Amino acid sequence: MAKKQKNPTKGSASICVNRKARHEYFIEDQFEAGLALTGWEVKSLREGKCQLIDSYVLIKDDEAWLVGALITPLGHASSHIVADPRRTRKLLLHRREIDRITGQIQAKGYTSVALELYWKGPRVKCKIGIAKGKQLHDKRATAKERDWNKQKERLMKHSV
Repeated sequence: MAKKQKNPTKGSASICVNRKARHEYFIEDQFEAGLALTGWEVKSLREGKCQLIDSYVLIKDDEAWLVGALITPLGHASSHIVADPRRTRKLLLHRREIDRITGQIQAKGYTSVALELYWKGPRVKCKIGIAKGKQLHDKRATAKERDWNKQKERLMKHSV
């Protein structure tokens, strides 16, 4: 008799990824934060209706807020309320984490960006990155290194 899987997943745990952030910034440190959402937002996230482009984390009054994330409302799930798809959402972090993020952001040239939204059990988590902006030559060097790694893999594959 075969064992049953405890929690079969239908797909990836990732909801949406901010790929532009990895292109525009050097990610120095990462944090995991919970996200305070309403019912229609959770339903939209289950459908994958989310974008993190141009979203960032704002520390205000010793609380962390996710600004600029777009969660598109579903027509059939949020018909009885007026939904704001770009509303500011509260991030759930411990005091030590907020203090650490604040200290790193106050350093010259650093900012905090949302990197990814994903499921962790029944909850939605947001991966926050402490980032420093890349200049054009840094972006070129990153692309060159990525191409070289791909070429190296091809050479190793053919030589074996």
